[in-house]
Parts: sequence; structure tokens; C-alpha cells
Amino acid sequence: MMEEGSRPLLSPEQTGESNSNRGSTDSLDFKAKRPFHVEPRNIVDDDPQERVSAEAAILNSRVHYYSRLTASSDRLLSPPNHVIPGPEELYIYSPLGTAFKVTGSDPASKNPSIITIFAIWNTMMGTSILSIPWGMKQAGFTLGILILIFTGLLMLYCCYVVLKSPKAIPYVDASDWEFPDVCRYYFGKFGQWSSLIFSMVSLIGAMVVYWVLMSNFLYNSGQFIYNYAHNVNMSDLEFGTNGSEKVICPFPNTEPGGNHSIGTLHLGSSGNETSDVSFERWWSKTNTIPLYLIPLLLPLLCFRSASFFARFTFLGTISVVYLIALVTIKAVHLGFHLEFHWFDATQFFVPEFRLFFPQFTGVLTLAFFIHNCIITLMKSNKHQENNVRDLSVAYLLVGLTYLYVGVLIFAAFPSPPLFKDCIEPNFLDNFPSSDVMVFVARTFLLFQMVTVYPLLGYLVRVQVMGQIFGNHYPSFFHILALNIIIVGAGVLVARFYPNIGSIIRFSGATCGLALVFVFPALVHMISRRRQGLLRWPSVLFHSFLIVLGIANLLAQFFM
Repeated sequence: MMEEGSRPLLSPEQTGESNSNRGSTDSLDFKAKRPFHVEPRNIVDDDPQERVSAEAAILNSRVHYYSRLTASSDRLLSPPNHVIPGPEELYIYSPLGTAFKVTGSDPASKNPSIITIFAIWNTMMGTSILSIPWGMKQAGFTLGILILIFTGLLMLYCCYVVLKSPKAIPYVDASDWEFPDVCRYYFGKFGQWSSLIFSMVSLIGAMVVYWVLMSNFLYNSGQFIYNYAHNVNMSDLEFGTNGSEKVICPFPNTEPGGNHSIGTLHLGSSGNETSDVSFERWWSKTNTIPLYLIPLLLPLLCFRSASFFARFTFLGTISVVYLIALVTIKAVHLGFHLEFHWFDATQFFVPEFRLFFPQFTGVLTLAFFIHNCIITLMKSNKHQENNVRDLSVAYLLVGLTYLYVGVLIFAAFPSPPLFKDCIEPNFLDNFPSSDVMVFVARTFLLFQMVTVYPLLGYLVRVQVMGQIFGNHYPSFFHILALNIIIVGAGVLVARFYPNIGSIIRFSGATCGLALVFVFPALVHMISRRRQGLLRWPSVLFHSFLIVLGIANLLAQFFM
């Protein structure tokens, strides 16, 4: 058994007990290992079992002795290099006396730059890509392009500051720190808890958006199957274009909100009125579908481990690639429909510059948001000296992807006969449920989100339960209560306000205020001041970032 006061040789996660927790399986720095004291037992190395040698037992006791001499924040009495076992002799000991050889120190486990770049691209690509055309419409076509480029550059710089922040801390081994640990170092408990809360806003906001989208995709997929099975033709019941590449305007005369399925209100015209009315009653996008997801997803959230769902993360890349292909094909078939009216709207076109542009900045803040996990992602990069370059290339690819989807959907939206203002917060809603390619996209995205949703819930659980109880899984009932709150939030929003554009912009502006603008800017200025390198142009620029983050959040309430 582990003696009181001793620490594990390799700590897979941050315990938060000190500002210098020095063990990590991801970054095996053998000068900073804390021993796990065990009585000499058998070692498991592949197949054969061997007794711990007397030399190994003495070495373990010696390292344990050094760990008792000093607190974790004092580096003067750390075990010297000759006491720490070499990589080939390093084992993780369990309380039962067995030990497993460490293989994480193998340099081959590190990723080359190209893998790191696409890992960042894949992580950043989320549901926000569906709202980029809507955000561009809210800002105006020309202003939207400029805002996307400007916001991407600002987010890249702030992400660079976050990535460099642990290295600027002197006299402390911060190699395994995350940004909340950096905030705790500079701002104490306030920094740690506030960064946690704002991180939760981004995660829970993403989970709410996922619930709304899963309800949307499940509804449209079921509608497609029902219409195909019963030979129902919706073409005459939806306001949109004619022809093989049909584009619809779900709300031609009203603002988005309420029942999104106006085409199904008149299903009685198909000749089977009783069956259609019954189907409409039990297959409603806002009234029933959000409830149907509960028995599917609530049990998945209660799984103790999320490793099973992590195997399906590759679906995110496939979904994005398919969306890009779908957008390209639709744009080729529809052609471009553009007219430039700089400040005044016309019958079919929005002006190039609109006062609703803060809605787009809120969406982009979440679309480019990766600041709470960028340090972890970059640790696996084989060439650490290329981190800044690889991060910049990843942001360039993300920006180009958003720009490609936004410009093509906006430009190809058929105006006339439809008004550009008909572009929906989820651009897939501008295509009818009978569209086969869009049906495939919705089905694929539905399956992907069903597998990613428990991963997001696991991240929320780990951070919340770890901070409050010091245990990621205190009990089944604690986890169930937390999951019911998360699921309840998703159901309520999906029923009463299923506008993913507004959800994304509010959650993006809220989490971005702290984790993108305020904390990185303050950390940078405090660090430079302590080094005696702070100059007034830097103060002005980083103060401007803070003001920009505050203005971005406040503007969301006036749009």
C-alpha cells in the first residue's frame, strides 16, 4: 500500500494540490519523478514474472527517502539524476505490488508536424462550421470575410500566448501544466475557478448545441424515411426554388423560432390524413424528438470511462470532408448569385456591411476556440521548436475551411427567387429533407455527435467532480445528478429555443472573454512586467484585447 505523504512515480493527471506537480505520462521528464512506495513484490514485464531485485528495492527506498526531505515546490533537495531510474528501468507500480514497464517515453510515440497540424484542425472543426454562412449573412458578405480573417489572427495570437505561458514561469517546473494551472499561479484560487467556470461554459454550450443538432438531424432523417416509405412529395409544400437542386426558405415571413417544420403542417394533402397527422404528433422536431434522445444518451453519459467513444473521433474528420464535398457540389450546381449593395438592403440581397456583425464575432470566437487544450495537443509534437509554426499553419487551414464553406454557401444561395436573409443558422436546414446527399450528411453527423456527446460529458465530469470532490467518479448518483442537469439544459433549449447560431455566439463570447482575451492578455503583461520587459505599446495592445473581449460579450445582448 502507498504510505501517507508519498506520491505516484507517474501522475497521469493534475491533482491540483500544488503548483508543481511534476509527474506526467505524457512528458516523461526523468529528473522530476516522484516515487510510489511499495513493498518489493513481483514485476510484470510482458509474459514472464520476476521478483523485484534487491537493487531495485534499495533504489525505490532511496528515491522515497529523497521525496520525504522536501516539499514539492522546493527543487533543492530533489532526487539527483543518478538516483532516478533510466527509461529502460522505469515501472509504474500498483498498490497490489505489480508493476508495468513504461513505454510512453518512446520518442516514436510523438507525432510529426503534419499529424499535429491536422489534430488541431480536427479538434477545432466542430458544429460552428454549420453556422459560418449564417454569421457571414449577419455581418454582410464583404464585412464577414474581413471579420473572419481579423478574428482568426487575433485568436491565433491569443492561442500563442496561452501556449507560451507555462515557459515564462521561473523557478517552477511547469512542463506538465495546463492554462488553468497558469491562471492559478498568477491569480490564485480566483484564476483557477474562473478559468474552470468559463471552460465549462464552452463545453456545456457545445453539448447544448449538440442536443439541438441531434434533434434536428434525427427529425429530418426520420422525415426522409417516412416520406420515402409513404411516397409523400413535399416539393409543393415548401417555400423554395424549383428544379433538381431545391433550396428552401423555412421562414419566408417570420424570424427563426418556433416550429421549424412548416412543410409538414399540410401533410394531409398526401391522401392519408389520419396517418400523417399521427406521425406529425409523435415526430415533432421541438415537442418529441428532444425527449426521444434521453433514453439513448443519458445512459452513455454515465459510463465510467469514455475510451470506447474516443475510438470514433475519426468520424469528425470524415464528416467535415464530406461537408466540404457537399458544399462544393451544391455550389457547382447552383452557381453564384451575388450583387453588391454596400449599406442598403434590396429585395433579395443584404448589404455588404451590417450592424449585426457582432453575432458573427461571437460565432467565430467559439469556431476558433482551442485555447483550453492547446498545451496538451502540442505536447505530443515531436519537434517542439516548430510549435508556433505548426499552430499557425493549423489556424490557416481552419480559417481557409471556414472561409471556403461560408463564401460558397452565401454566394450559391439562389437570390432571386430567395432572399439572402433566408440563410439559416444551420445551413443544412436550407435544403429539404428529401435531398439524398443532405440526408447522408445529417445521418453521418448524427452518428458522429452521438459518439462525441459522451466525450464532452466526460470532460465536464472530470473537471467539475475533480475540483469539487477530488474524485472524477465520486459515486453513480453524483454523476447521474450532473448528467440530468446537462441533459435537461439540452432538452429545454431544443424545445423552446433551437437556434444554434445564438447559442454558439453567446457561449463563444462568454468563454472567449476569459480564456481568449482577458486571462492571456493579463498573464502576458504580468509575466513581461516581472521580467522587466513590459513596454507601453504592449500594454496598449493587450488592454485593447481585454476591451475587445468585453465588447464582444456585451454586444451579443443588443443584437
